[in-house]
Amino acid sequence: MARVWILGVGSFAHAMAQICREDGAEVHTYLTRNYGHYGASLCGEVYEARRHPQLLTLFDKHPPDLVIPMSIDWQTQSWGPDLVQRGIPILSPVKEATRLEVDRDFAMRLCEQYGIPIPRSYYARNRLEAEEILRNDPRPYVLKNPICSPFSPVHTIVCETVEDTWGWIKCVDYAEGLFLQEYLGNVEAGHFVFVSNGEIISQISNQEYKRAFTGNMGPVAGAPLGGIVEQDPADRYGLAKDLIHPLQPWLKKVNFHGPLQVTAMRQQDRWVPIEYNVRMGVTSGALWLRMLENPVKTLCEVANNQAVKTKWRDSIQAGGTLTLAGYGYPYIVEDVPPLPVRIEGEIDCDLWWNEVRSDALGIYTESHKGLDKGHRIADVNGLGKTVEEALQSAYQNIGKLHCLHSYFRTDVGQTLWPIGVGF
Repeated sequence: MARVWILGVGSFAHAMAQICREDGAEVHTYLTRNYGHYGASLCGEVYEARRHPQLLTLFDKHPPDLVIPMSIDWQTQSWGPDLVQRGIPILSPVKEATRLEVDRDFAMRLCEQYGIPIPRSYYARNRLEAEEILRNDPRPYVLKNPICSPFSPVHTIVCETVEDTWGWIKCVDYAEGLFLQEYLGNVEAGHFVFVSNGEIISQISNQEYKRAFTGNMGPVAGAPLGGIVEQDPADRYGLAKDLIHPLQPWLKKVNFHGPLQVTAMRQQDRWVPIEYNVRMGVTSGALWLRMLENPVKTLCEVANNQAVKTKWRDSIQAGGTLTLAGYGYPYIVEDVPPLPVRIEGEIDCDLWWNEVRSDALGIYTESHKGLDKGHRIADVNGLGKTVEEALQSAYQNIGKLHCLHSYFRTDVGQTLWPIGVGF
C-alpha cells in the first residue's frame, strides 16, 4: 500500500486525498493554512502546520511514498530545502525548474528563447515605471504580481482598455513590483502534460471560468469558479506541440519532472501562452485523476521520474466543475457569521468541501473573522463521456446545495469548446 501525503487545504486537498484513498493508498494531509480542514479530515489523518511546524518529523513517523503539494510555495517553507535534499518523491519540479511558474518574466523570456510567440510584457518596480511603460506602449494590459504566489499582493486584474490600465496602475500594491502582460482577448484554453523520464506525455485539455459571476462579470477570482476538462492524449488542439515541446531542451537541462500546464489565448491562427503552471491544477486535478485507471501508480511514476504509460477510463472522458461560492466572495468582507449548508437530496457526483466546518448540528461555513474574505463553500464535479453529460451532472447536483446568499456560475460550457470564454 502506498502512503501518500497531501500538502494543502480545502476542496483541492479533499479531492486528492479521497481519490488516492479510493485507489488503495494510505493518506495523510498536512494542513498548510488555518482554514478548510473539514474535507481532508474525512479521508485520513490530518496535521495542522501551526501545531506541527516541522513536517519532516511527521515524515520520520510515516515515511511517504508520494508527496503532493497543492501550492507552489512549499519550497519556501523552513522544511522545503531538506525535503528536496532527502530525495522524497514529490509531485512537483524543484529548484530552478519551478521558475517556469513562479517567475512570470523568466517564463516569457524562456519562450522567446525557444521560438514560442509571446505577448508583450513588462516589469515595473513602481508606479512611475508602470506609467512610463504605458506612455511608451499604450494598450490594455493584464496586471499580475511578478512572482506567482498564493500570498502575492497583486492578484490578476484584466484591463480591457488603455483607460482601464491607467486607472489600475495608480492604485495596485507595488511591494513586489508589477508584471504587465498584453491583453489578448478572451479565447482561452489550457493543456496539461506529465513530464517524466525525458518524455512529455499529453494528458488533458481544459478551460477555466475565472471571473466571479455568470456572463464573465465581476473580478477574476482567486481560483476559478468553474471549468471543463477533456481527455486529450493526442493534443488535438496543438497546445503541447506549439507551447510545451519546444521547451524540452530546458526541461531536460533542469531535470524537470512533474505535471506541467500551459494556458494560452487564441490569436488569429495561433496560440500564445500567457502562463505556465507546475501543479495538477485547482479545478482540473481532481477531474483528471478520475479519468485514470490507476492514479496513485501514475503519480508515483511521475514523482520518481520513471516511464509513464497512462491508462484511461473509457467511461470517463470529460468532466465539469462548479464552485458554490458564499456570502461576499470574492470581495473583502468582515465578520461573516457561520451559515448552515443544507443538502436537499442525494448527491450522486463528487462533492469536495472547501471552507466549512462540521458539528453535531450539521455543516456550516467557517467564520472568517480576521481572514477578511468571503467563502468558497464547495466544488461539485460531474463526469461523463462528453462535456455536456459531465456538466449536466454537476448542475443537477449543485442545485441540491443551499446556503444563504451563495451562488454559482450558470454559464459554464455554454460557449463552444475550446473557442469559448475563459476569463
